[in-house]
Amino acid sequence: MGWISVVFVHKVIDAATVNVDAGVARRQVLFRSIGVDPEAPVDPKRMISDVEFFGLLERVAAGNDEGRSIPVRIGASMRCDDYGAFGLAFKSAPDLLGSYRRVERFGKVVTSIANFRVLPGNGTVRMEVIPGPDLCYGLTMTNELAVAAATALSREVAQGDFAPAAVHFTHAAPNDTSVQQAHFRCPVHYGSDRDALEVSLAAATKPNRLGDAGIAAFFDAHLDEELKGIEDPSGLSRRVLDQIGDALSEGVPTLAQVGARLGISGRTLQRRLAEVDLAYQDLVSEARRTLAKQFLRQTDYALAEIAFLTGFSDQSTFTRAFKRWTGQTPASYRREG
Repeated sequence: MGWISVVFVHKVIDAATVNVDAGVARRQVLFRSIGVDPEAPVDPKRMISDVEFFGLLERVAAGNDEGRSIPVRIGASMRCDDYGAFGLAFKSAPDLLGSYRRVERFGKVVTSIANFRVLPGNGTVRMEVIPGPDLCYGLTMTNELAVAAATALSREVAQGDFAPAAVHFTHAAPNDTSVQQAHFRCPVHYGSDRDALEVSLAAATKPNRLGDAGIAAFFDAHLDEELKGIEDPSGLSRRVLDQIGDALSEGVPTLAQVGARLGISGRTLQRRLAEVDLAYQDLVSEARRTLAKQFLRQTDYALAEIAFLTGFSDQSTFTRAFKRWTGQTPASYRREG
């Protein structure tokens, strides 16, 4: 299970409700559907699961007249300051190539999905999205959002009027590409073998407007420490969540049972979770919530079956828990999908 910063959640919901009647009510529903408080300060360090984010993107695209242009609209709205220290490192790098190297190095500070690698081209530099293991519609849109955001950030920090040499997408072209053309201002190749932003070497090595080696070094050191704190707990939580999810149809596994599946004792697992401020019961709730949302959106299983598959003894207990998680009943959540 991957993760992504709530910064992107706010951007998605902003884009989904800007031209919608009763937008405030719609915002509340969308935020509740993924358990995010819309009134809380936007903290780039707070993460949600990739499954929840994909589901949000898919619902927004399906329920919005602008539909398929939503990922590019969201990406185009991104600014360096939205990303906290990560954005400041991008902005203070000496040139775009330095900015891109920092995305490659520190991208997991804001998400574990749609991460980039920097590759040389023929007189160009490519910012290429590293393919995910299981391509779904939500991930396809997330990759497009990431390329659009990389373009917007490049335009923000580069000197002059920045435009890529080309943009590549693995998905087919939408019926209307006007939003994409307006944002990228370059050839956009659909049905490609990669999702990537391609920039001329001359543009990539031109000094950034606010490039400062000393400031960049400061943020590099800060992000190195932040990355250490993110990679380990995220990896541990993902492994525990996977094991809980696999076992739920047979009932909620104990901490000792999950530890045994991971090849360690329950006491050792409890200690490791405590070291990174994770509580086992919180992970059980997260696994149940994520799995329940997947079943409700992606299957036609009866509610009683979903209750059983997520480790509840009966449908009424499941319904109460789901309403506590999302503010909605399972039935109303399914209808919104």
